[in-house]
Amino acid sequence: MIQSNFQSAVVNTSAAMSMPQTQDTLANFETDALPHLNELYRTAVRLLREPAKASDAVQDTYLRAWKSFNRYQAGTNCKAWLFQILFNVVRHEWRNSLRWVFVEPTDSHIKPVAPESGVLELTDKAILAALDSIPMQFRQIVLLVDVEEFTYAEASDILKVPVGTVMSRLSRGRTLLRQQLSTVAKSYGITKLN
Repeated sequence: MIQSNFQSAVVNTSAAMSMPQTQDTLANFETDALPHLNELYRTAVRLLREPAKASDAVQDTYLRAWKSFNRYQAGTNCKAWLFQILFNVVRHEWRNSLRWVFVEPTDSHIKPVAPESGVLELTDKAILAALDSIPMQFRQIVLLVDVEEFTYAEASDILKVPVGTVMSRLSRGRTLLRQQLSTVAKSYGITKLN
């Protein structure tokens, strides 16, 4: 549904802008770029924390990608190219809003579910709350490397930071996430983690 709406929006946008895109270009765009729509949206939600803003950011990402698709080299990593555009859109959103929202993690972010027979059952909500509680610079790296499975070099290109910075931020982000999740484990009554 989202993809078909997007396709009609792209066709209407290119017609309105008198873009010289051909049917072959549209087919290539659909084949290379559209399969990453859900991954981009999921990451945008984690970064922007609002589904409406995330949806706008992904739409803007695809519009920018469509406008510059003639510069995309077929056979290269389209997913990384799209994520680079998404992160530029998100940075632009942050700069325009001129407000940085830092939420201090509280116990209200973590809602434990009573474990049955001593088995730890982490909910997606608890994991996402733990991820949201770590600072943005670390969350970005964890999302790119651990969730989206980009290499260090690809994450470095997407965020425009050195590979060493990616590695150190990933290490710190994982440590912070582990600390947050140990808090969740303690709320389940688990005091010693292996």
